[in-house]
Amino acid sequence: MAGTLGSRLSGIVRQQIINLFGDTLTDAFNVAVKVPNLLRELLAEGALVNSFIPVYKSLATAERKKLAQTFSGVLIAVNLLLMALGILAAPWIVGILTAADANIDRAVAVYMTQLVMPFLMLISLSAVAMGLLNADEHFRESSFAPVAFNIASIVALLLLPNTATWLAFGWLIGGVAQLVVQLPALNRFGLLPTPSLKPNPALLRVLRQMAPFTLTAGARQFLNLYVTRLLTNASQFPQGTTTGYSNAEALFTMANGLFVVSPVLALFPRFSEHAAARDWAAFKALTVQGIRTTTFLAAPISALLVALAPYAVSLFNLRAGDYSLTRFEAGSGILTGWGLALVPWAIVTVLLRTFYARERTMEAVTVSAVGFVVEVGLYRLLVPSLGLLGFGVSTAISGILMAGALALLYRRALGFPGREITRHLARVLPLSVLAGLVAWLALRFVPFIPAPGFIVPGLIGLSVAGGAGLVAYLLGALVLRMPEMGGLLRRLRR
Repeated sequence: MAGTLGSRLSGIVRQQIINLFGDTLTDAFNVAVKVPNLLRELLAEGALVNSFIPVYKSLATAERKKLAQTFSGVLIAVNLLLMALGILAAPWIVGILTAADANIDRAVAVYMTQLVMPFLMLISLSAVAMGLLNADEHFRESSFAPVAFNIASIVALLLLPNTATWLAFGWLIGGVAQLVVQLPALNRFGLLPTPSLKPNPALLRVLRQMAPFTLTAGARQFLNLYVTRLLTNASQFPQGTTTGYSNAEALFTMANGLFVVSPVLALFPRFSEHAAARDWAAFKALTVQGIRTTTFLAAPISALLVALAPYAVSLFNLRAGDYSLTRFEAGSGILTGWGLALVPWAIVTVLLRTFYARERTMEAVTVSAVGFVVEVGLYRLLVPSLGLLGFGVSTAISGILMAGALALLYRRALGFPGREITRHLARVLPLSVLAGLVAWLALRFVPFIPAPGFIVPGLIGLSVAGGAGLVAYLLGALVLRMPEMGGLLRRLRR
């Protein structure tokens, strides 16, 4: 979590620097990075963590090394092919991603897409390193690797000219740093693989687990394609909306990564270990622990995002009175809705890993794929009537539906611990509403909190109103004697 916090905070700083560029460059850049980011989910982070680790954990030490060698070799070969195809097909790709009446400069977007395609190779190799370290429960080095990415990108963006070329190269320089900082740890723990294309039977197991991810990746691509085309439609949204969406996404990703994803990544090797041993009692106990921990952490942040979204988005505006109003309004509206989605997606994130650990990948990715398609349908239904708020509301509804479907499938296989989780949520959710209400009241009755828009008022609003809401939540948890609060206090005493 410390590494994730450092990563997300430095990511906010990187996003602040990017926001110093004009709307033309930032909108084109945010379209360009969609392509390698979509592919990395299939080839790198998502597929590797969720398919590679369960197989890797089930092997003897010698066989683990052979699998790592073959897997890294195949991944490099596939990435080289996709990188070349992405560079050649960039004009066609940008044409698909953007609306016919686009509010971005397509020529700049094509140029930047070609420049950022090598990022796919860098992030894939970094994900291999991260997966190997996490599988052996070495989390420190891999957790801080994204910090190196952000710091390198920030330095590059500050020192290099404000042009499309260097905005794209700043991204690539960060990718190199994220890979390089993990290599010493891999070497120290004897995990550094020598890439090979030798056949390996265990690789077939990994590929069988990865295959269903094409369904999820396809559905997610459909979702991202629809969102990008919607945001770039000049008849619906003005220029700068795409960057506003990216700003909201950076803040939501920070909250989700710190309070949901990082605890779940730490638990995933243990889920895989219990599944390999077929210790289902321990597996179910870990499921309860994972959902309780993530929702306890996510619930107050969810309420505070809803109440304080304009103040959070203000963090990206480093110059008082000199920022894009479109970016600010778009980011505020989208983040307000996404705040509602944090708790449902915390439950989804934990439950998905319980399926991956049991190598029941097809069930998990089918639910995910259907959920993404439903989310697109909700966008079509809600965005026209709710505006930017409709993005987040759609994500929250799809998260609730996916959590319900995964819980039913879990119950059918192992018996879902629904009573414990329901009792927990019945205390956590009202406390989160209290936190949001206290923050909202602070904004209206504390006289020295200024209006949002610039980074300084943003920090004041988040510190005072957000701090008041968080204190109310923690005091309520203490009064209710929630075990998570006791665990938190024990951590603080160490």
